[in-house]
Amino acid sequence: MKAGSSPYFLIALIALQGLCAAFFLTDVVGDIRNAISGNWISSHLLIEVGATLGLISGIVFETRYLMQMLRRNAAMEQNMRVATGAMHEVIQDYFDEWNLTPAERDVALFAIKGLSNAEIAGLRETSEGTVKAHLHAVFRKADVSGRNQLVSLLVEHLMGAPLVATA
Repeated sequence: MKAGSSPYFLIALIALQGLCAAFFLTDVVGDIRNAISGNWISSHLLIEVGATLGLISGIVFETRYLMQMLRRNAAMEQNMRVATGAMHEVIQDYFDEWNLTPAERDVALFAIKGLSNAEIAGLRETSEGTVKAHLHAVFRKADVSGRNQLVSLLVEHLMGAPLVATA
């Protein structure tokens, strides 16, 4: 797993920076107390204050960025679920329109997923000849010449219509 691929990496980085910020903030507060009692503020103290404020600002920025990233990720996952559901609905609508039998539906779904005739036969525990017969019936009912046109028909339908209904 890449370091940047997980929010846990950013959470750990923010926690480490938080510990560093707490250390520097404690040091700066002590230095300010000494400076006030001595009535002087050194350039070193100003640099420490600036660095501490920069570190705290970085923590705030990273936390906000992490929250945005997590929200965006959740939205993309939701869109994927919608797209998957939309694709399933489109396929089922076409299968209904074509009056496919349950066996033809199974074989067509496996073919759409890219499985070979031998793989489909193995999964369905039937012969390749039976799979070919079912596919031929699916192609005839769908009025396509093969797998590529079948998949193209479904994808074309999805690309021509929005995945999410608008109000």
